Amino acid sequence: MTSTAIHSQILDADWTARTILPIAFQGREIELEARAYQGTEPARQALALIHRGSSADASELPLVRVHSGCVTGDIFHSLRCDCHAQLTASLKHITAARTGVLIYLPYHEGRGIGLVNKVKAYALQDQGLDTVDANISLGEPIDARDYDLAARILLDLNCATIRLLTNNPAKLAALQKDGVTIAERVPLIIEATPYNEKYLLTKRERMAHKI
Repeated sequence: MTSTAIHSQILDADWTARTILPIAFQGREIELEARAYQGTEPARQALALIHRGSSADASELPLVRVHSGCVTGDIFHSLRCDCHAQLTASLKHITAARTGVLIYLPYHEGRGIGLVNKVKAYALQDQGLDTVDANISLGEPIDARDYDLAARILLDLNCATIRLLTNNPAKLAALQKDGVTIAERVPLIIEATPYNEKYLLTKRERMAHKI
């Protein structure tokens, strides 16, 4: 699908709601613009948080993080994954950039298989399986996520060319396929812990993440 076709879709629906969202982040109060988007299915909703700094360098491309929702990590700071650490690092980079965008996709929970199946996969990991084999044992895809709504949001925000915060080449390729140009991949390297070392190793060895 071309970027023009994708953009025409988002113009039909547009963002659902917009507000200013003040957040507390690392001892500071930061105001972000928040836009909520509705996808083609009821459960496919997304939040775009937009930071616009005071830098005069208008040539700097927007710095973007497309973040998959993770209840256990993002909310409860689970040590089994690196989601909360990546979210925190992303916000740090985005709020320091001239223009930064965080797109949060709650329906990506468990790499797209949902919260219940994610916890079932955790139980299988407790028995020795890695994240890939746990999903396969459940009859689920290794990674069921798609990024079409994220691409539509970026085009709606006039962010057709971006710098992307990611270690995941599949995410980069998916956004490019849907019309977003990735000028630079900005890595998010998170230090391993005893709880997530195997998880990170599986990402690198079996899912080709650049970590």
